[in-house]
Parts: sequence; structure tokens; C-alpha cells
Amino acid sequence: MSPELLSVLVLAVVFVIATTRSVNMGALAFAAAFGVGTLVADLDADGVFAGFPGDLFVVLVGVTYLFALARANGTTDWLVHAAVRAVRGRVALIPWVMFALTGALTAIGAVSPAAVAIVAPIALSFASRYGISPLLMGAMVVHGAQAGGFSPISIYGSIVNGIVEREKLPGSEITLFLASLLANLVIAAVVFAVCGGPKLWRQGAVVETGTAVAKGDAAKGDAAKGDVGADSGSGSGAGGSGTGGAGTRTAPAATVTRTDAVPAAAVPLTAPVVATLVCLVALVVAVLGFDLDAGLTAITLAVVLSTVWPDDSRRAVTEIAWPTILLICGVLTYVGVLDEMGTITWAGEGVGGIGVPLLAAVLLCYIGAIVSAFASSVGIMGALIPLAVPFLAQGEIGAVGMVAALAVSATVVDVSPFSTNGALVLAAAPDVDRERFFRQLMAYGGIVVAAVPAVVWLVMVVPGWG
Repeated sequence: MSPELLSVLVLAVVFVIATTRSVNMGALAFAAAFGVGTLVADLDADGVFAGFPGDLFVVLVGVTYLFALARANGTTDWLVHAAVRAVRGRVALIPWVMFALTGALTAIGAVSPAAVAIVAPIALSFASRYGISPLLMGAMVVHGAQAGGFSPISIYGSIVNGIVEREKLPGSEITLFLASLLANLVIAAVVFAVCGGPKLWRQGAVVETGTAVAKGDAAKGDAAKGDVGADSGSGSGAGGSGTGGAGTRTAPAATVTRTDAVPAAAVPLTAPVVATLVCLVALVVAVLGFDLDAGLTAITLAVVLSTVWPDDSRRAVTEIAWPTILLICGVLTYVGVLDEMGTITWAGEGVGGIGVPLLAAVLLCYIGAIVSAFASSVGIMGALIPLAVPFLAQGEIGAVGMVAALAVSATVVDVSPFSTNGALVLAAAPDVDRERFFRQLMAYGGIVVAAVPAVVWLVMVVPGWG
């Protein structure tokens, strides 16, 4: 048995043990990295630790620490209520707002994990407050980031277009951008439809007031004022009807006020809230405007807030997602060992040597998706596009479509909890069963890995674009 095949089998064993014995997969992966690295790959400790994602570790710690402080002092509550007011109470619009926001950030040059690190904690705090599926909200944030991720001025777009130019392949910056935008938009629409989006639309809007009112009276009052309200989902407001007496008129847009909503006045702009809002703005400016590291910036801002308000800090430190950090860092360390011993290159070269170009193309898309679910998307694209050059040179496969298919396959899977974006979503979700949420993200990531490469191959490669 070759060392490369053995390393893949060990990874499969890690998954099986973690699933059946409820052992933290990261701890298992660290042990596997040590065993395979030293006994099979002949690596010393430094070689094993070379795969440890130190930058991701700091990002996860820094961002979860900063937003734990924001939750502790009421800042996330204030932001949630501000978002409700901004969309006039239409909770169903919030996932799309988050999709558009992260897409805009990456399209103008933000690195995808940086955009997700900024938006995900706010988005998932909103989901927690209003009963939106965290899977829906997390997927919308990640797919939004990837939707804008290949604009001509974006990081991903610049890197891939540079690789195409270096390899002297035909390229189209606009086609690459639109392919990723449309693919992620379609996937987001499907996730929205499957994970509770229609129910959110049927609920209508929430109206947050300083006084809780009876549902029937609220419907009458809202109808008289022309406001739109919504039931929280437990009443009969789904069809757009009020729940009052016979005098309540039925209108498609008129529902009722949430009686369980926290009044906007209950989240005042205290000094800690104002300071935290300033820190969040500073995080955005530092990351997007000055290209500073998101993790180091976030942990520095968190330390400043903790120094001024130490009571909030004591609770926030315990809310850093340590089990999630162990899981992600352990798995990525093992993937780093696979990379060091050449397993990824071995798999790619094996596929590239297939004599049927269309079959090789779809297999490369699947390799890009599978490996990217655990490793750097940009790194995978940088390795796979050159591997595709030999059969692209034959003229049977369109280069533009193939590059677009590889780009989409390697990035759309970033919702996996083992990727940077998926890890940020998992770590940022408050008040959830993290093990259950992890399994949901892993299952959803598996569906994306299984389905999307075949679809983009069929749509982009088979017709022979470029």
C-alpha cells in the first residue's frame, strides 16, 4: 500500500471514530498527524506543526472573543434591532441582506474569511433572536461571500486570473465573476427555500414597540396605521390574517405584532455599546482599508474593551469556541501533513493522466471540492488549474468554462465546518447545540461537494465555453 493511500485511509478512520465514539475530531486528527507524519512520512515535529493553521487559530479566537464581548454588553442586541428597523420588520429579508453585504465586501477586495468574520457573528445573533435556522443564515453569509469573490478587483478573482495569464490560457474575467455569482445565488435561493425561508415570508414583519400588546389588538392597530406586523409563527398569521375577532379585516400584508419581541428601548446606547460599535467599525476599516489581519486586529480590540470593562471580559473568555477551534485546527494540521507527503498532488496527477478529457475535467472538479472543504481554496485552485493545462491544450475542453468550473467547485464548498468560512460560522453561532450545528454544516457541505461539481461541469465544461 502506498503512503498516500494509507494517509487517506487514516483520515477515513478518524471520521468514523469521531462519529461513532463522540471523540473530538480535532484531537483525533492531531494524533493521526503525529502518527502518520512520523511513521509514514518521516516528518519531525516541526514538519507536523508546519500544517498547523496559526492564522486561522488567531482569527477564530479573536473574532469569537470580540463578539462574545459584544453579546455580553448588549451590542449584538442593539445591532439586531437596528437591522429589524432597517428592513421595516421584514425578517425574511435579513438573510438576503447578509448575503448581499458579504458579497459586496468580497467584490470590492475583502478576503472571503475576513468578510465572513465581520458579518457572521451579527447574522447568527439575529438568527438566534428570531428563530431563523442557523444553517440558513450561515449558508447565506458564506455563499454571499463567494458570490462576490471573483470580481475582477477581488482577491480570488485577481489570483485566478493571474494563474490563467501565467499559464497562457484563454480567460474571461467577467465570465468567471458571473459564473460564481450566479452559482452561489442559485444555491442560496435553494437553501432559503428548503431551510424555512417561505415560512419567514408568510410571517410577514415584526413590529418592535416599547409595550407588548395583544395580538388581535395589534393587528387592528397596525391595520389602522398601515403598519405591517407578524406573528412569531405560533399563531394563525401565516396566511396574512389577523387573529382578532370578527371585526379584524384580512389583508395579504397585514399580520400581527410579536409579543415576545424585546423592545428597542431595552437596548440603550450605553458607553460599552458605543465603544464596541466603534471597535467593530475599526475592525472593518483595518481589514478592508489597511489589509490588516482580521484575527490579530479583533483580539487587540477585544483586549482594549476587556481592559476598560473587565466584568464583561470574564464571561466573554469562557464563550470563545475552544472545542470548535480544537476540531478545526486538528483536522487542518492533518491535511497539512497530507500536503507535505504529496497526497494531494498524487491524487491530482492521477486524474490529470486520464485519457478522456471530459472525465478528467469532472474528476478535477471533485478533487477541488473535496480538498477545498478541508484546505485553502486558493491553494487548491493554484494547484489544479496547472494540472488541467495538458488536456486544455488539446482543444477538446473550453478553457474559460473549465477554469470557472474549478473556481466554483473549489469555493462553493467553503460552508464546510472544516473550511475557514464554515469554521467562522460554526464558532460565531450563539445559543446553539454546537455538535448538532456541526453535523448540519458537515451534512450540507457533503451535499454541496456531491452535487455542485457535477452540475457546474455539466453547465460550464460540457458546452465548451472558451
